[in-house]
Amino acid sequence: MTTLRLAIVGAGPAGIYAADILLKQQREFDVSIDLFDQLPAPYGLVRYGVAPDHPRIKGIITALRDVLDRGDIRIFGNVRFGTDLTLDDLKTHYNAVIFSTGAIRDADLDIPGIDLPRSYGAADFVSWYDGHPDVPRDWPLESSSVAVIGNGNVALDVARMLAKHADDLLPTEIPANVYDRLKRSPVTDVHVFGRRGPMQVKFTPLELRELGELPDVDMIVHDEDFDYDEASRTAIETNKQVFVIDKVLSQWRARTVGSASRRLHLHFHARPVAVLGSPETGVTGFRYERTVPDAAGGVVGTGEFREVEVGAVYRAVGYFGSPLDGIPFDERRGVIPNREGQVVDDSDQIVPGVYATGWIKRGPIGLIGHTKSDAMETISHLVVDQANWWSPSSPEPAAIVELLESRGIAYTDLDGWHRLDEHEIALGAAQDRARIKVVPRDEMVEISRGE
Repeated sequence: MTTLRLAIVGAGPAGIYAADILLKQQREFDVSIDLFDQLPAPYGLVRYGVAPDHPRIKGIITALRDVLDRGDIRIFGNVRFGTDLTLDDLKTHYNAVIFSTGAIRDADLDIPGIDLPRSYGAADFVSWYDGHPDVPRDWPLESSSVAVIGNGNVALDVARMLAKHADDLLPTEIPANVYDRLKRSPVTDVHVFGRRGPMQVKFTPLELRELGELPDVDMIVHDEDFDYDEASRTAIETNKQVFVIDKVLSQWRARTVGSASRRLHLHFHARPVAVLGSPETGVTGFRYERTVPDAAGGVVGTGEFREVEVGAVYRAVGYFGSPLDGIPFDERRGVIPNREGQVVDDSDQIVPGVYATGWIKRGPIGLIGHTKSDAMETISHLVVDQANWWSPSSPEPAAIVELLESRGIAYTDLDGWHRLDEHEIALGAAQDRARIKVVPRDEMVEISRGE
């Protein structure tokens, strides 16, 4: 029976689901899968991109853990594609590779002042408060008033983490350095700006409702943003999610505000125009233009410009993929160009043996359900694509281990992840918490490798 030796680069949900689907569906040939990730721990953005106060979403980890714990997928963590392991190496040891490296960079926002000091990308801030090992341990929380640009779930996560009192995060797995810094935060006002109306937002009702439950935080909305056009009224009547969002915002409008020590302001119909300040002063304010619906689902500017005094700006306008060594890349969309997961080159010709799934395939849209169907589509092409598979000269499973060890790569494996997992749970138990993340990469590796 033919054996498929498959490498998957990226151990987040997309990569794990692809491996699981292939192993469950394939009966025509044996399957041997090695999963590689540049981080010492698996789960990708579920571990390092979901706010620590979202235990329901982090429940996805339970399902991912069940897949890995079957023992039919090998994991090699702390291995960087392009340096520790190259495309030529993969061709030597595997029949094909699936890239599931996700999208972890901030999308650009091309407005004046966006690069001033104290203007940040949301992805960097998320990585910091989630304890990502490759970002600095500290974060410069120096301003009492901040702006968050964007109307998606990431924007709300950032706003919530900035406005929430640090002690209310203690029951979560928030790293100690993050708690200590948030505890000293001077933030009193967080302003969230979106260029369209409240019924065209991209966040989910659950995310919105959670904002209104923050202790000692007033929710401030503005009546002028709720003069709905016909499209908004239709959306409320026909879309359950939009109906719930309208209900939540209507409840906030009826609240009495002014008693809390912190405030979270939602500004709709606010098109970003400029971040104000100078290289010497850093950010001092945010300028936006009021917009109105254009009767076609979008908005147009009114010519009315406003300014809000803030000392920091966070842009949360989307994630963007990163190029991979030797792999085609679409610089405009931030994805690997592909046809239903089959990677194509600049001439739109299929690249033999190379596939993609998840956000690096389709862009940073969709939830877990999309990730599963996405992986299924990619796998469906892989299994019927044997003519395009590579013919590895050294496919035996032990060969990749020997290669990594010969290069001095301190890789981590499934047993190592179990050791790190148990260590973090024990750290949390000592403080009556579910877990406390280990943040430094070298410490993660030492614990994982039993060193």
